[in-house]
Amino acid sequence: MAAISSLYDLLGIPATATGREIKAAYRRVARTCHPDVVAVTQRNKSATEFMEIHTAYSTLSDPQKRAIYDRDLFGSSSMGWESSAPLRSGYGVGRNWESDQCW
Repeated sequence: MAAISSLYDLLGIPATATGREIKAAYRRVARTCHPDVVAVTQRNKSATEFMEIHTAYSTLSDPQKRAIYDRDLFGSSSMGWESSAPLRSGYGVGRNWESDQCW
């Protein structure tokens, strides 16, 4: 395989792919290099490629692993746009900033 810059490139999908698209891409790519399918002379190489593809699928199909991977790949903001989710400040339910200050 050529040099791959991301797990998305390895599976041939965009970074905005859905779970279904990730699964379909994994099945499509895995069929081409599965050790049981390729020629005997290429089994070692295909086994390595298959494990890379499986790792990509395992990471991208798990929402928590994917979020961590995306954060590392794309930097602090998620895929170039700012998140609309509120930031966690460490204050729990029933607590707020104003009541926790020492006046």
